[in-house]
Amino acid sequence: MMGAVTAAFIFTGAASAQFIPPGAPPFLPPPPAPPPPPSMAVPVVPKMDAPVHPNYAPTPRPSFGERITTCLQQGAASGLGPNERATYSRSCANSN
Repeated sequence: MMGAVTAAFIFTGAASAQFIPPGAPPFLPPPPAPPPPPSMAVPVVPKMDAPVHPNYAPTPRPSFGERITTCLQQGAASGLGPNERATYSRSCANSN
């Protein structure tokens, strides 16, 4: 009995675990990894009765030099000449 099993393995050849079609390359790359599962995180929903803490702090006022520079640039962009720009920038910087 043992001899029959050994003879069957010798004469039939090695068994293939996977069928490779004719003309296909013998070594195929592995398939890509599956994508990660979607995130199941629950978003935070604000409560209707939760206290709200708004930020009422005023924005800091730019310095005088920054205001003058901004006003000079605005005057130049609107096509004012040098003397008109000086007058405009003084009134603009003092009113802002």
